[in-house]
Amino acid sequence: MSEYKILVVEDEEDVQELIRYNLENNGYRVESALDGKTALSKANSTKPDLVLLDLMLPKIDGLQVCRSLKENALTSAIPVVMLTAKGTERDIVAGLEMGADDYITKPFSPRVLLARLKAVLRRRSQPPATEKSVIRVHDLEIDPKRHRVFVDGKEAELTTTEFKLLQFLAARPGWVFTRYQIVDAVHGADYPVTDRSVDVQVVGLRKKLGRAGEYIETVRGVGYRFREDE
Repeated sequence: MSEYKILVVEDEEDVQELIRYNLENNGYRVESALDGKTALSKANSTKPDLVLLDLMLPKIDGLQVCRSLKENALTSAIPVVMLTAKGTERDIVAGLEMGADDYITKPFSPRVLLARLKAVLRRRSQPPATEKSVIRVHDLEIDPKRHRVFVDGKEAELTTTEFKLLQFLAARPGWVFTRYQIVDAVHGADYPVTDRSVDVQVVGLRKKLGRAGEYIETVRGVGYRFREDE
């Protein structure tokens, strides 16, 4: 992973040094910033491969930094992983809806941190599945062209909405999506349905998929993701 450069944005110097130590020991190159203003400047000048972004920052807070990165054509493609304190689900949801790729809550295990960053970088380096690609995960097969889903070779009878929801998540394994993002992806923007309807659809979908329903993971207080095939 030595070719990857990570910009660590964290105003607590001891936490920043802990992160730097673990990243550099695992072959990453590290840039750092103690506040939001410096983070934006360094992101533009150094073009990191990933930004690890604390949300509680001086000068410019982390959510605004994330928004600015995603609105800037020069930095919009850089993946952002948020560092958050526990119990800040609203900030997590806001960050994901601004385009952040993942989040890690404090306090965190260095092993978990490294695994999550590696997963984000791996996803970014792989071409995304096209909307017509057949998706296979262990005993689950999703065929967009035929609009059919099979579990252990047996077809699961899904509604159009359930199929779209499953395809959307399965084509992006490991990505966390808020309920509103799922509604927009499945029905289109401004569709008159509540975000909580997604919970009902997921319950029904899991039931129809049987044991393969476990691949759809609930991210408490945030939304859902499709489990990565390890």
